Amino acid sequence: MANQVVIVTGALAGIGRAIAEAFAKNGASVVVSGRDEARGHALEKDLKELGSEATFIRADVRYDDEVKNLVDETVKKYGRLDVAVNNAGTEGKRGLITDQTAETYAATFDTNVLGTMLSLKHELRIMATQKSGSIINISSTMGRAGAAGASLYVASKHAVEGLTKSAALEGAPSNVRVNIIAPGATDTDMIGRFAGSDEVMQRMIDRVPLKRLATPQEVANAVLFIGSDKASFITGASLLVDGGKLAQ
Repeated sequence: MANQVVIVTGALAGIGRAIAEAFAKNGASVVVSGRDEARGHALEKDLKELGSEATFIRADVRYDDEVKNLVDETVKKYGRLDVAVNNAGTEGKRGLITDQTAETYAATFDTNVLGTMLSLKHELRIMATQKSGSIINISSTMGRAGAAGASLYVASKHAVEGLTKSAALEGAPSNVRVNIIAPGATDTDMIGRFAGSDEVMQRMIDRVPLKRLATPQEVANAVLFIGSDKASFITGASLLVDGGKLAQ
């Protein structure tokens, strides 16, 4: 990981922060992005204290010009882009399909799907020219199965799976790998909001064969592997980090 240049979107909390810290600890130059400038600059400072070269660039992945600026400013400062982790996402509004609206659809898909597409667009633009790079999209076990009451989130993550496979085929001639890390229930603020109650949270844990939540660090470890040369022949893949949930 030493000397890699890495972008992490949605880096200010939870899994994204753990990923940024993991790359920093392994010697990468890490560019973190998100919408909260105060938290972003605080994270930049924390990463530098870990011994990493780090930069915060504000970006909302729903907007093409902001994603373009994120990627271009990274390359302008560091000269290249080796790894991009597209982690920015939202759980959206929970509820039955009959309760959803065009507005709740857009609120979920604009971040989870459009944001991933725009990130891929600009990352591939740079990496294809370099003839190298690794892109990791953070999806979910819900990208492979249905879930009552979470239709929009589920549909958005299925879309991310399809985008990733297509981007992997497009990137392969330029030696750019595109993969997915698909976490199961992970101990973050998002899972708390998603569950909504201790009772629902316990039911989620009970459905995991290992009988616990993943830690953000465990997801980050999988990202480090896929982003490294140890995974040099892996592209178009979706790696589950789910404690065996989808093995059932």
